[in-house]
Amino acid sequence: MELFDIYDQERRLTGRTAERGTKLSAGDFRLVVNLSILNSDNQLLIQQRQPFKEGWPNMWDISAGGSVIAGETSQEAIARETQEEIGVHHDFSEMRPFFTLNFDEGFDDYYMLYQDIALSELSLQTSEVQSVKWATREAVQALILSGEFIPYHKSVIDLLFDLNGVYGGHDL
Repeated sequence: MELFDIYDQERRLTGRTAERGTKLSAGDFRLVVNLSILNSDNQLLIQQRQPFKEGWPNMWDISAGGSVIAGETSQEAIARETQEEIGVHHDFSEMRPFFTLNFDEGFDDYYMLYQDIALSELSLQTSEVQSVKWATREAVQALILSGEFIPYHKSVIDLLFDLNGVYGGHDL
C-alpha cells in the first residue's frame, strides 16, 4: 500500500494522507514529479512504459517521474524515481523544479538535467520501463500525434526543449 500526502490549494501539507488510487475530495491535492534529461543535441531522453503498467501502458513518456510518497519532499521523490526507473543517481536536494503545472488533482513539478548519457549506461526498472531512447522535439510531437506518447500538451513539450540550457542547467 502506497500512501501520499494531501496538500491544500496553496500547496501546504494538510497532515492527512491517502492511498494511491483514492479519489481525492474537493480542495485536496497531491504532488507528482517529472524529470527531463536533455543532451547536447537537444534530444530528450524518453522512456516507454511496460505493457502491464496501470495507466498509460506501452506509452512513451519523459525521462522519469511519478508520485511523491508520504513524507517525501519533491526533491527526494524525483531522486528516488530517477534512480528506480532509469538507474541515474543525482542529488536534487539543492534544486528547485524548473516549473510547476497545476492539474485537477494536484501539482506537477518538472525538473531538468542536461547530460549526454549513453543508453547502455542506464539500468531500467523492468517492472515499469521497457525501453529508452533519445528523441528530437519533432519525434516526440509525432509520437504524441500518433497516440504513442502520454498526451502532454504541445506547449509543455515545447517548453522542455526551449528551456534546454537557458537557466544554466544542472549537469549530472
